[in-house]
Amino acid sequence: MAETILSLEDAGLSLMGNAGPVDILHGVSLAISKGESVSLVGPSGSGKSSLLMLMGGLERPTSGTVRALDHDLGRMDEDALARFRRNHMGVVFQSFHLIPTMTALENVATPLELAGVADAFDRAEAELASVGLAHRAGHYPAQMSGGEQQRVALARAAAPRPSILLADEPTGNLDATNGAQIMDLLMDLQTRHGATLILVTHSSELAAKCDRMVTLRDGRVVSETRPQKGSRT
Repeated sequence: MAETILSLEDAGLSLMGNAGPVDILHGVSLAISKGESVSLVGPSGSGKSSLLMLMGGLERPTSGTVRALDHDLGRMDEDALARFRRNHMGVVFQSFHLIPTMTALENVATPLELAGVADAFDRAEAELASVGLAHRAGHYPAQMSGGEQQRVALARAAAPRPSILLADEPTGNLDATNGAQIMDLLMDLQTRHGATLILVTHSSELAAKCDRMVTLRDGRVVSETRPQKGSRT
């Protein structure tokens, strides 16, 4: 039986709005196995990104539990959560979130240095090469295209060898060509490093590459399907 690496049990999320609390997620129960790739799909406003934030400890559940690597994320303080993410999770956002005053190499090496990795720059250099950007190591984000910046963000997330890789609309700001390249790189990184991948996407093509597709609507999981394995190429 596959080992469960991340699980939610009856998890809910409410956020405070101008008119009072707003219920975002309702009673979500989900178990994700080690090494599995899972896509979160559904219409805008269905709660996909909020669910991903719960999984990453970036939001706290207001009901139920969220566990990752046998840790109850809802019971950890902010410092403990930050250390946990640094040591076990990689996160890729739609908007890249690179540090503009750092080169591509420095952006990738920074989380490794914070984690105390002795060969941080050597590993960062190798990770940049794996996404085809060895020749851009000395360039700053403003000197790179959107596709290149997202590849740097992927390298940065993958370099610490996280157990869990979270991606929120990683192709959302890219054209079709760059989006396809990022899709292939993301799946390659997940396979190569053996990480568990959870991604939010509106791309049916990217969702079909995953082992399982979880569909949300109005803050609830409404279906789980397994795409035909032949569609993951």
